[in-house]
Formats: sequence, C-alpha cells, structure tokens
Amino acid sequence: MKLWLGTGLVAQDDARLSPFDRGFTLGDGLFETLRVREGAVLRLDAHLARLAAGAGVLGLPLPALDLAAALAATAVANDLTEGVLRLTLSRGTGPRGVLPPAEPNLTLVITAAPLPALAPPARLVIVQGTRRNDRSPLAQVKSLNYLDNILARQEAARRGADDGVLLNTREGVAETSIANLFAVIGGDLVTPPLAEGVLPGIMRAAVLTEGAGERPLTVEDLSRAEEIFLTSALGIRSVAALEGREVAGRAIAERLRARIPGA
Repeated sequence: MKLWLGTGLVAQDDARLSPFDRGFTLGDGLFETLRVREGAVLRLDAHLARLAAGAGVLGLPLPALDLAAALAATAVANDLTEGVLRLTLSRGTGPRGVLPPAEPNLTLVITAAPLPALAPPARLVIVQGTRRNDRSPLAQVKSLNYLDNILARQEAARRGADDGVLLNTREGVAETSIANLFAVIGGDLVTPPLAEGVLPGIMRAAVLTEGAGERPLTVEDLSRAEEIFLTSALGIRSVAALEGREVAGRAIAERLRARIPGA
C-alpha cells in the first residue's frame, strides 16, 4: 500500500512518524473517514468543511496543500475505486506539555483500505460506563481522542452487542460509538440534534435532507421505536435489537439506501 505522508506519497514500509508527535502523545488532531465510490470521494466538500470547522475549534491550521488532490492521488496510487480513505491531521511534534507550539509542524497522513463487507443489522445496548459530554466543544469535532468511544465499544462487546448507544450528561440519547442514530417513532423519522452531544455526521446530514427531523430522544423513546438505524460515512446500517428487544423495521433504511449514494 502507498500512503500520503506530509507532502507526497510513500510506500507503507517507508512511512515514519515521530514518537513525539502530539497526535500520538496527546490525541491532538483530527480525522475524516471518506467513502470512495466508482473512483470518486463521496461528499468531499462536506468532509473538508467539517475538517476545517474542527480545525477552527482546536486552533489548528490546515496544511498548505490541495487536500482534495492528495486524497485523489492516494486513491489512484492504490487502485481504489470502491473503498475507504482516512485523512489524519495532527499538530505534529512539539515540546513537552499541553500548550501547543506557536508554530505547529503539522503531520498529514492519508491511508486507503478496501470497503468493508456489508454488516448485518446491529444489536445495540445502552452504554452504562461512560457518557457523551454534550457540554464540550469536542462533541462536534472528529478528534483523534476516541477513548470514550473505545470504552463504549468495549462495554458493548462484553455484553454481546455490536455497538453501544452513548447517552449525554443529561441522560439523553446522543449516538453510538461509531455512528449517528435515527429512529422511527410514531411514524416520524427523527434523530437527536447536535446540542445533545452529537457529531455532525456527513451521512446524517444527507438523511436530514430526505425529510428526517431533529428532536431530543430518551431511552424510553428508543424502547418504543418501530425502526432504528445507524449512519456513518460508510453507509446506513439497520438495527435488529436494542437491549434485547427486537426491532423489526427495515423499510425506511432500505428506502434511504436506494436514494442516497454510498448509503
């Protein structure tokens, strides 16, 4: 595999990162996962806009190069026509301590991977061991620090589930460890608003244009949902069960998969 490192392509075996990179030592950075379909990056402008917004929150400058061209070059170098690109941007190396250097030495990495196999409908649990901090500006940033998500996913695995639903600090539904969540309740397709500690997902935005609404959701709301599905840059995944209760609905997710490219 070839990957983009810094300002150009390198072979995977030749890629080197500093052990003092703040992305490694502090999680000081951002990432985007992008779907490639028929050789093109889907919803590229939306991904780059979210990256720029996250960089603004972190006070992190963007690299002085054409990111769209770098993504395209990485896909071409790996003969990737159907697959996944991941763009990772860190503040780079710096002195010890939390305060970032005044002149960051950015690290940019873009990797390519095949498209994962289509996953079966997910079985979910409500995460008990951690919460999504809806009061933090990082709730809407795709940062390199994913430890709450990792704890949630580990808990779900221990409980025999595929993923876990994260609640916020007010016990409202936020999202899962890796995806936004939609539910059909009383015939209405709804998802929690960003103020609930929700990451502004790119596929989430696409589904909202198809008539979905936003409102706060509780665990009780989910317990009576006729259909639940998850969205990420890689597509839409139906939910088969929540906390052991079977969720039979699939129709809305199937309709959206047929309408939205890459869903």
